[in-house]
Amino acid sequence: MTGKTAFEIRHGFRRNEVLLSNWRESPFNRWSFQNLGELVPTARVAAASAGAEAQAMDFGGLLGEKVSVASAPETVAEFLIRSTTDALTVMKGGKVIGDWFAPHMDFGARHIIFSISKSVTAIIAGILEGEGAFDPEAPVTTYIPEAAGSAHGDASTRHVLDMSVSLDFEEAYLDPESAFARYRRATLWNPGGGTESLREFILSLQRLAEPHGQTFRYRSPNSDLLGLLLERASCQRFSDLMREKLWLPLGAVSEASIGVDMEGTARTAGGISVTPRDLARIGEMMRQGGTANGRRIVPEAWVRDTVSTGGSAEAWQRGTMAFLFPHGRYRNKWYQTGKPSGAYCGIGIHGQWLYVDPKAEVVIAKMSSQPVPVDDPLDAEIVAFFEALTQLV
Repeated sequence: MTGKTAFEIRHGFRRNEVLLSNWRESPFNRWSFQNLGELVPTARVAAASAGAEAQAMDFGGLLGEKVSVASAPETVAEFLIRSTTDALTVMKGGKVIGDWFAPHMDFGARHIIFSISKSVTAIIAGILEGEGAFDPEAPVTTYIPEAAGSAHGDASTRHVLDMSVSLDFEEAYLDPESAFARYRRATLWNPGGGTESLREFILSLQRLAEPHGQTFRYRSPNSDLLGLLLERASCQRFSDLMREKLWLPLGAVSEASIGVDMEGTARTAGGISVTPRDLARIGEMMRQGGTANGRRIVPEAWVRDTVSTGGSAEAWQRGTMAFLFPHGRYRNKWYQTGKPSGAYCGIGIHGQWLYVDPKAEVVIAKMSSQPVPVDDPLDAEIVAFFEALTQLV
């Protein structure tokens, strides 16, 4: 029999063509980003019930509205396609006003959120801080004594939370010979893993000469270390922490998952997969000052510090991402845009966004399968698109 399978007809390639060596590449990422658990080990984060989401909400005429984010106006739908969007959910005033899905993604499907995982992990840090179980100013070695002698040996958990560890490491996503490739092997995301754990890799990293706290340096191992810090502080696995402290109180409808390494250590820097609706619920909880369903989840003071008042403008300006938010700051693994709207966001590679505009009462969850990990010009257009979209809804 030589006919194409239903899988191949829908996705344009065969399932056996998706490999550990290419799952983040186009076109395979259109499928793999929704099916991480078929490629790497994952831990479940169960929801409160097995109930299904309410039906998808049609954007209606909004998709035909024009936005100007590049050289020429285009419709909302055209921009979504051009930016390789897999799913978009928008909330206004706490209500879902629309869901959009690419043909290769179903309503209710999970999708990896990459580095928005960092923002989610930081929320759990804020919850534990509010309970008195985690000190954001304590030395890393308070929780992980074996970090002494590593780059984090004289760093504080605040440095870890704000990405200001003076870490000798580069986010070289496409260099197969880099330390980043070794990092990916330790997470079991690249072929050749299984000989070094994620914990062992992180604790082998060394520091730069510059003091911690001076410069915003986007280094993902910091956020995996945060997961380890939370596990040591709580004496619980991260997947259990996420379910107990966030997923159940949030009222998440669907099960989440998170990638784990050979020791079961959670990939808190980038391995969480959730549905678009549940991602939007996280943004709405933050917009509501840390509450959901009439229940406080994270302290209001922590949310205010994270999205408005905290963070060092000087450290941000010394970093390499100031072009995106010239007046921004970074706090507790969330980006403050510094814009008059007070907007803030979580961002992941390949086009994952959770954007909150408190002034407009809008939350936008965008999941994508961009062909390259980082596309700076497109990121600037996406921010402009979100600003335009908040004016249309």
